[in-house]
Amino acid sequence: MQPVRLPREDSTSRDPKSGVLVRQVTSAPAIHHHPFFFVPAYDRAERFLFFVSHRGGRPQIMAEDRAAGELLCLTDRDDIAEWSVHPSPDGGRVYFTAGSAAWMVDTATGAEERLADFGAAEMREKGMVGAAMGTTALSASGDWWAVPVRTGARTRFHLIDTRKGTSEVFLERDTIGHPQFCPDDDDLILYAGPLTDRVWVTDRSGARNRRVHEREDPLQWVTHETWIPGRKAIMFVDWARGLRRIDLASGAVDWLSRFPAWHAITDATGRRVVCDTNFPDIGMHLLDLAGAPDAGADFLAWSHASSAGFHWAGPFPYNDGPVAVYAPQHTHAHPRFSPSGRHVVFTSDRDGHAQVYEITLEPETAAS
Repeated sequence: MQPVRLPREDSTSRDPKSGVLVRQVTSAPAIHHHPFFFVPAYDRAERFLFFVSHRGGRPQIMAEDRAAGELLCLTDRDDIAEWSVHPSPDGGRVYFTAGSAAWMVDTATGAEERLADFGAAEMREKGMVGAAMGTTALSASGDWWAVPVRTGARTRFHLIDTRKGTSEVFLERDTIGHPQFCPDDDDLILYAGPLTDRVWVTDRSGARNRRVHEREDPLQWVTHETWIPGRKAIMFVDWARGLRRIDLASGAVDWLSRFPAWHAITDATGRRVVCDTNFPDIGMHLLDLAGAPDAGADFLAWSHASSAGFHWAGPFPYNDGPVAVYAPQHTHAHPRFSPSGRHVVFTSDRDGHAQVYEITLEPETAAS
């Protein structure tokens, strides 16, 4: 199908505490959200802002044409795994899983192409969090797409060559969640193993699969791991004590911040972090990684997202096995920088329906 163009529906306001400009991008009475917080919501040139919309009753891939201000409906399907969506670096393609297959949609033409068929696979684990979300990873070059596929009691890690359209299984294990290619190395993939043994890295062959951090004690809650650009290092949330860093070469682990960040990710330079907070929600904040761990954080804006998931209010709940939790991800803010660092995208259900919002940072803040 050709992309369907809809008129712009944005509006602007100022955060009452910080004064930053907040633009509400979507307003239709339905669920909307940008991709997961470690997945790009923009192409590198920031021509498009990609998001998922349920305005037709089912999740579809949409984009804001930022120059025209119009909204583009890119898909019309009944089987999209909404957290699998991953735009290409140039914005020309969006990759996603639907049914038991891997797909690509062309942003300009709306043409879809099936890149892999996984057969009779469940695709995802049951639940709302972690591996159950079905997130996927695209390399910085756009040449490689890594897709975990749940098949019976195991998960197979499929590697798709996006140029040739070929696919192969390069790793198989008990669970594989939240995959992320290293932004500086197309041959390194970070992923989450079991919730009690979380931080793993592999190469594209699967031969160098290894744990890079082991929990320090049974109460340590390791979560929301991401790459730090510009260095072979991984940042993770030590909930709710702060942010830690793993040096991949040495294995050394140090503190970046004692601020209780929840979902946290750096900008493209690896120098700043944007995060949301929970229990208590004290708003979204910016952190300078050059500062001391106890330097605190600068308030950015209120998300007013409901942030469902009461399990976050207590101690680590998974030591005795999986726990069913109610944590719909579209209720979480999941803030993320744009490639230029001038904007922060987030999701909020503050008005009853989850909508996509964008903060514009002042020049001195964006450049800091």
